[in-house]
Amino acid sequence: MQNIDPQMVANNMMPSMPVHPGTLLKEEIEYRGISQKQLAQQMGVSYSVLNEILNGKRPVSIEYALYLEAVLGIDAQLWIQMQADYNLQVAKSDSKINRHLLEIRKMVAAF
Repeated sequence: MQNIDPQMVANNMMPSMPVHPGTLLKEEIEYRGISQKQLAQQMGVSYSVLNEILNGKRPVSIEYALYLEAVLGIDAQLWIQMQADYNLQVAKSDSKINRHLLEIRKMVAAF
């Protein structure tokens, strides 16, 4: 397996675009025939905050993940993990963070 780009190995591949958990949540409630307004009411939260989550403008917090679990029956851990994966992928594609990581790695390699 010489000269194989590690990014091209299936287990190391990342989606080309990060997928916010709100996108998947929006698909789930559409599939179930639940409106955003209904879901917000069932969760006891603001429609505007829920809408921001569904549109990827706000993260799924632990609190909201627990509310989603109560209403939809989908484990809160799944929502939290999807948000963490999204955050990690966004951070890994951030050029400022990558430059800083390169500096850190160079400094550590010098020791």
